[in-house]
Amino acid sequence: MINIEINDREVLDALEGLVRRLGNMSPAMQDIGELLAESAIQRFSDGVGPDGEAWKENSPATILAYVDKYKGSRSKRGGLTKKGQTRAGSKKPLIGETKSLSTMIHYSAGRDRVEIGSPQVYAAVQQFGAKRGQFGAAPWGDIPARPFLGVSDSDRGSILAIVSGYMLP
Repeated sequence: MINIEINDREVLDALEGLVRRLGNMSPAMQDIGELLAESAIQRFSDGVGPDGEAWKENSPATILAYVDKYKGSRSKRGGLTKKGQTRAGSKKPLIGETKSLSTMIHYSAGRDRVEIGSPQVYAAVQQFGAKRGQFGAAPWGDIPARPFLGVSDSDRGSILAIVSGYMLP
């Protein structure tokens, strides 16, 4: 599992205050886990990381490999048909035909922690990127980092609101 730690003093202070007040923060951690999972899933539609930076576009080779999976994408001469052009133009980074990474974001909440991640084997490569051949023959080309896990500024505000809601009498 990939670990991403929050080193935000205000968020940590709020969470520590909640621990002192409640002892068992499981309900708050559950809410935070749901928030972060929904936020990560939304990033696939938006194509941006937690820092708001747009993901790098797919390489031409990736787009052609994707298009070639579908019959009717190429003409007899090898060029792209209208269907192929439409598929190529609509291909988003990290979104394939199964969308499995974007639908397999899970979290685990405990008394004083929440962990979020994906069971997909390639999740870490998508999060952090990889150089061609970094894992032997794979990947077949450089893959830029496209972070989908993490805490955005909006998430940070929502986490503070969740914690504050549990701290109120």
